Amino acid sequence: MRVRGFEVVSKYKDQGINLPKRQTAQSAGYDFEAAQDVVLPSIWCLNFVRIFRLIRNGHELNELDREKAEKILKPILVPTGIKAYMPEDEVLILANRSSNTFKRNMALPNGIGVIDSDYYNNSENEGEIFLQLINYGVRPLHIKKGDRIGQGIFIKYLKADNDDPVPRQRLGGFGSSGLKREK
Repeated sequence: MRVRGFEVVSKYKDQGINLPKRQTAQSAGYDFEAAQDVVLPSIWCLNFVRIFRLIRNGHELNELDREKAEKILKPILVPTGIKAYMPEDEVLILANRSSNTFKRNMALPNGIGVIDSDYYNNSENEGEIFLQLINYGVRPLHIKKGDRIGQGIFIKYLKADNDDPVPRQRLGGFGSSGLKREK
């Protein structure tokens, strides 16, 4: 009987994707690898400096400045080619690897990622896990397929006494709950 684990999404079948694994016997996290080569541009090369200077010098940002900033200052979604299955009362927490910030100037801008059990096999992207990453170094960061980019930790969660779940089912994938009320 399967309880929790990882699978390769069909899009990446037969493409040499490794399932996440722990690196030592006491490791809590399963290391995720990039499913393809990706270049993370430096935030300093994304017109960030111009926006920062305007704000720092007390200039009012106009609507065009705001629109440019919103389009540019976003994390890059790095595909893993992996999906995770787990019991309903568990969650997979995605976290940065400590070496990413120290050695590679790479961070998860959302702090952690939360993969709910109903994300598995969703209709939008089959439940593929992506890591949101930014590069705060001064040079572009070249991530190669197979580079370890983050880690995932399965955690059991608790519900409040007065928990009253909304009767919905997940319809979408990454970026929102993608929920629709059942009738």
